[in-house]
Amino acid sequence: MDKSTQIFGLRAIIEAINADKTIDKVFLQKGLKGELFKELESVIRRESINSSYVPVEKLNRLTKQNHQGAVANISPIDFHDLDTLVLSVIESGKTPLLLLLDQLSDVRNFGAIIRTAECCGVNGIIIQKKGGAPINADTVKTSAGAVFKVPICKTDHIKDAIYHLQASGINIVAATEKTDDLLYDVDFKIPTAIVMGSEGRGVNPSVLKIVNNKAKLPMFGDIGSLNVSVACGAFLYEAVRQRR
Repeated sequence: MDKSTQIFGLRAIIEAINADKTIDKVFLQKGLKGELFKELESVIRRESINSSYVPVEKLNRLTKQNHQGAVANISPIDFHDLDTLVLSVIESGKTPLLLLLDQLSDVRNFGAIIRTAECCGVNGIIIQKKGGAPINADTVKTSAGAVFKVPICKTDHIKDAIYHLQASGINIVAATEKTDDLLYDVDFKIPTAIVMGSEGRGVNPSVLKIVNNKAKLPMFGDIGSLNVSVACGAFLYEAVRQRR
């Protein structure tokens, strides 16, 4: 964790959350009790902040300071409102091209995807509030600074964002091996949002049920799948090719 984006201590984290600081994730000590700890847990639940319970040894590795059983990562960026982003893209006259990341877990994959998205003119990236990779120093570095250029939105659940985008006339395309359709047969010239899944599981089955299109890359080797950031690049550049 980058020390410049780290805060520690129960009261300090509570105050940061109440001051509307963008907290990316809070690490809480397993088994800790006390009124102040309960208050922090309550504030985290109220604001739907990503958190996890970890052994004290993990917290001791994150900081040498007196952390009191809690260490938080402050996001280096401010997140955008999804409704406002979609409206502004539509009003700009551009054909929307968005990315939805369904609980991607690796920060370097996340950073690489953001970098490619910026190069391809993606209008915004949508992630879930909980369960995905944080935006930290590694994400910023791997993105080559693109994280500060592409609007990123957080949603309670990817399905909520999909329903909203569909209601706004945006076609949802899931990158998945669970289809016979190739990405080259998908029309990316229309308003589109591409869904990329997590490294291990891919796109959640409940998400696959509600998308408009499913598409895959042709594979000729023995390995069954590509790295998610590489696959995302292939999808985005097919959209770029069609829109040229």
